Amino acid sequence: MAVYVYAITARDHPCRLDGATGVGARAAPVRVLSTPQLRAVVSDIDEQIRPKRRDVTAHQEVQNRLMADGTALPLQFGYTAPDDDTVLQVLTEREAEYRTALDRVQGCAEYNVKAARDEESILRDVLADTPQARRLNDEIRAGSQDPRLPLELGRLVADEVQVRRADAAARLVQELAPLAREHSVHQPVGETDFLNLSLLVAREDEEALRTAHARLSRDDGSGVELRLTGPLPPYSFVP
Repeated sequence: MAVYVYAITARDHPCRLDGATGVGARAAPVRVLSTPQLRAVVSDIDEQIRPKRRDVTAHQEVQNRLMADGTALPLQFGYTAPDDDTVLQVLTEREAEYRTALDRVQGCAEYNVKAARDEESILRDVLADTPQARRLNDEIRAGSQDPRLPLELGRLVADEVQVRRADAAARLVQELAPLAREHSVHQPVGETDFLNLSLLVAREDEEALRTAHARLSRDDGSGVELRLTGPLPPYSFVP
């Protein structure tokens, strides 16, 4: 029977998973496969898994229980293997790689920071700070029929918005990255987001990160919204 693989841990991880059930319609018990150095957390599966809410929740619950007791390498949702022997063979063959990866995230959790700023507040700043944009906007509002003016203003504003978002993102990364062991910048996903930052944070530095987030989130009139999520399994830092 095929097995669904949730995570890999060191052999000394307690893997306290009593009563946990896994993904799939049958929701088989979660169990552990061990080699002398490593463990794989798995459950039996007899169907093709798709990211349904129930299964994604079950996957994440296993990660949360493992993370509560120590360090684990979380696998992305949907990883399966043909059988137990295949999993054990991979653990043995890639032991050095997995142990290095475990050392990399030892004692850490992932935090994600997303930053957004609404277009209206950026536009106000562009018009206030950029004489050329202000002049074009004033001419359009005064009734100019020149069809080139809206196009020129649109290009100017779009360029300014891009520059300002990039500068704001760089400042936030500069502030937050020193609080993490590693960081990774991803493509923003929301329409108004300009930063999607993953931080690998040691447990002893989590409070410092929360303090920095609270400080940077204070309303300074900039219209920037910071969203901090975590602690999370360190998906972004697992090869």
